[in-house]
Amino acid sequence: MKTDKVYIFLGEHKAGLLERLPDGYRFQYFKDYLQTPDAAPVSLTLPLTETPYAAENLFPFFQGLLPEGWFLDITCKKLKIDPENSFDILAEACRDCIGAVRVLPAENGP
Repeated sequence: MKTDKVYIFLGEHKAGLLERLPDGYRFQYFKDYLQTPDAAPVSLTLPLTETPYAAENLFPFFQGLLPEGWFLDITCKKLKIDPENSFDILAEACRDCIGAVRVLPAENGP
């Protein structure tokens, strides 16, 4: 299933929304998350702020969550995703990443 919006979780907290737009990408922390006492940034490159982040290319932090090499090849074949489509790979393959960050399609998320 193709999606253009994914929830970004940090631990059990729904921290923000990452969107694919016609002209690039946008990431924004949820206000509720920012107000939690233990709020932490998902990455040092994306400090806590109410201001949305925008970029022409997928943010390097999220790009770094993607599988690489032979694992990327296997993942793309199994999920039938173009290896050049980083956002679709992120949405489908990063639901259970190593570390504290999880990615869930907004249509399927809580």
